[in-house]
Amino acid sequence: MNNQVAQQQKPTKLTDLVLDRVKQMQDTQDLSLPKNYNASNALNAAFLELQKVQDRNHRPALEVCSHDSIVKSLLDMTLQGLSPAKDQCYFIVYGKELQMQRSYFGTVAAVKRLDGVKKVRAEVVHEDDAFAIGANEDMELIVKQFIPKFENQDKPIIGAFAMIKTDEGTDFTVMTKKEINQSWAQTRQKNNKVQQNFSQEMAKRTVLNRAAKMFINTSDDSDLLTGAINDTTSNEYDDERRDVTPVEDEKQSTDKLLEGFQKSQEAKAKGVGNNGNSNEGKETSEEVADGQTELFNEGTIKPADEADS
Repeated sequence: MNNQVAQQQKPTKLTDLVLDRVKQMQDTQDLSLPKNYNASNALNAAFLELQKVQDRNHRPALEVCSHDSIVKSLLDMTLQGLSPAKDQCYFIVYGKELQMQRSYFGTVAAVKRLDGVKKVRAEVVHEDDAFAIGANEDMELIVKQFIPKFENQDKPIIGAFAMIKTDEGTDFTVMTKKEINQSWAQTRQKNNKVQQNFSQEMAKRTVLNRAAKMFINTSDDSDLLTGAINDTTSNEYDDERRDVTPVEDEKQSTDKLLEGFQKSQEAKAKGVGNNGNSNEGKETSEEVADGQTELFNEGTIKPADEADS
């Protein structure tokens, strides 16, 4: 009985590793999470969601994905203040790598956390909608007119635009349907049925991701948040280069965070904590990882029959 209890408790150690690292960053790196965001609840929801995720061969993600990629995905999710329970993110398997991707709602939530952002929104433009763009006195693109019509809702989408309103003004990003299709063609999920079946939400998500990247790269916000947002967006592209391992420059910020956590765990393993006290008897990250892998391989963690991503 005690062995069964221990096996049931060990899977939570994976989320505990991420939660401990997040707490360290809050203490030492000025990480600020949303006031109404409970990182522990979000991580637990993510772990439950992961048990349903499968790769293209219907193998459980928790069995085929590397430990580091799972931790990285959970950390990226938490740094952006997202939760799968609110449909703000989801998880996808690429080879032996797990990646977290944002939904449209998740991108809105993440961008609204940036300093000075008041409002974030994206809309699609249908055939025969009244839509006009122009430029302001600073030669910045603006949307001069947008009048959607109910009778056009079922007509083809001809484009989409995103708006990020800040203390200093409003930034617009506009994409034609051809540009959106080109963006989809470069993602790692080519011929995605979700893009076909939910084209409005996916089009809004695509244009908002582009707007967010342009806005973030000119902002002075924390590297922790902006790095996580950019990294998540980049994860969707460059299929050939990123089949198993993310390219170095795009995952560098998160790798540094993980490196700091690993050093902390190594110090604990040697019996020295952050406060100089002995940590004898505590599990190291390697022990937790080995125990987690053992549970996956033994089938203690049972995934759902179908993935929801």
